[in-house]
Amino acid sequence: MGEDRIAAISRKTLETDITLELNLDGTGKAEIDTGIGFLDHMLNSFCKHGFFDLKLVCRGDLAVDGHHTTEDIGIVLGNAIREAVGDKKGIHRYGSEILPMDDALVLCALDLCGRPYLRYDLELPMERVGELDTELVREFFYAISYSAAMNLHLKQFDGENTHHLIEAAFKAFARALRKAVDPDPHVTGVLSAKGTLE
Repeated sequence: MGEDRIAAISRKTLETDITLELNLDGTGKAEIDTGIGFLDHMLNSFCKHGFFDLKLVCRGDLAVDGHHTTEDIGIVLGNAIREAVGDKKGIHRYGSEILPMDDALVLCALDLCGRPYLRYDLELPMERVGELDTELVREFFYAISYSAAMNLHLKQFDGENTHHLIEAAFKAFARALRKAVDPDPHVTGVLSAKGTLE
């Protein structure tokens, strides 16, 4: 593929101020400060298990709640994925992972097809983990799926511990995305009968 697949994006609104740099071909290095400790932990896991390098700073209206911060980070990360992956020539396009974490077993399957869609099937028993409202996990992945223009499925097969379920989802997403963006020596151009993934 040759070229560096890196995207740097800034986004500032009355609710959040975000700067982000993503390298799809990194080693798993993360410098993350979202203001929400558990979200930092999840994004660190995303980097580590997907071998993505990510620098991210977000200053959000956490005095209100974590919604704008979590959703807007999803928007910016999704935009960065879309920009960094470029024209999608020579990549697998699809990726999936079934990931166990103690009691939790979660599937992530995705398609970098250019058409946004989210199917989210996680049942999280606790309303909060640390400082993160767990209903925001869906909002995060929804924002990524739409801003990255990817078809994204998350399905829970087993699990009772909310921390484990969320972490399994983030790690499965990382592994699935790693597979999707990796080069496929069999692919010439883009993997599409239409000839485009836009």
